[in-house]
Amino acid sequence: MSAISAKAQFPDEQDADGSFKRQSDAFRHWINRDPELPAASGRYHLYVSLACPWAHRIILMRLFKRLEPVIGMSVVDPIRNDEDGWAFRPGRGHGVDPVNGFLFLREAYLASDASYVGRVTVPVLWDTQTRRIVSNSDDDLLRILNHEFDAFGADQTIDFYPEPLRDEIERLNEVIYQTVNNGVYLCGFATSQSAYEAAVFPLFDTLDAMEERLRSQRFLFGDTLTETDIRFFVTLIRFDPVYHGHFKCNIRRIADYPNLKRFLADFYSLPGVAETVDFDHIKRHYYFTHDDINPSRIVPAGPVPLIPER
Repeated sequence: MSAISAKAQFPDEQDADGSFKRQSDAFRHWINRDPELPAASGRYHLYVSLACPWAHRIILMRLFKRLEPVIGMSVVDPIRNDEDGWAFRPGRGHGVDPVNGFLFLREAYLASDASYVGRVTVPVLWDTQTRRIVSNSDDDLLRILNHEFDAFGADQTIDFYPEPLRDEIERLNEVIYQTVNNGVYLCGFATSQSAYEAAVFPLFDTLDAMEERLRSQRFLFGDTLTETDIRFFVTLIRFDPVYHGHFKCNIRRIADYPNLKRFLADFYSLPGVAETVDFDHIKRHYYFTHDDINPSRIVPAGPVPLIPER
């Protein structure tokens, strides 16, 4: 199939060779660095999707740092219309917007920048006082939630970006982002055979390397749980149910990797993590929303999850 004949899921983010080029984050303000955005309890609110791995990272960081009483959170409908974007609707595991009464998350983007024309993404950290988006960068939000709310009840006994490991964390984050986190999308949204193959083989090279890395240690940096483990987990938990079939990442399954499977189960067993995983949201979002990839919008019954949902 040529890049010309294939239809792109996001045409504005498709290169001429058929490869997916993810848009940059539009809002990257930082709590406590911006004098108008001091850390405070109850001032900021997260808009997230249980289906989205990028948002899942921030849901987990909020959980681990015990910031639920400090930062509110609303969940969007897993079925996204790419013309209107993420919507707020009553339903199982999601609901209406209690902060602004928005019907669509796009309203938050336009309230922050009336000229915004890009794709609407999650997560979003919203400031209820200035009524604008602080950040839609999951990378920044991981670090913001890790440290910037320490004076307002955050658990300071755990640091997901410890100083002695920062250089190593940055290097491994980049490899995992390029080939795994974003790599599955490069496979799934490719519109040419060459673009797909350029992504799928590096993806499995990295999975093979992480399988070996985890052979004799619990987490990616030994016994220390870091943000890199969070970044890796949110892709692994979606891999067999969605990426293996829907995105054609089908050389192997996570079920075929003993050490990755063990890592996945171990992380999932951490207190509170299971409640952040919703396979129904995940599968309905990908299989129903990406109609260029799955025109029938049939959501498959399987596979049986590696980890049963609680």
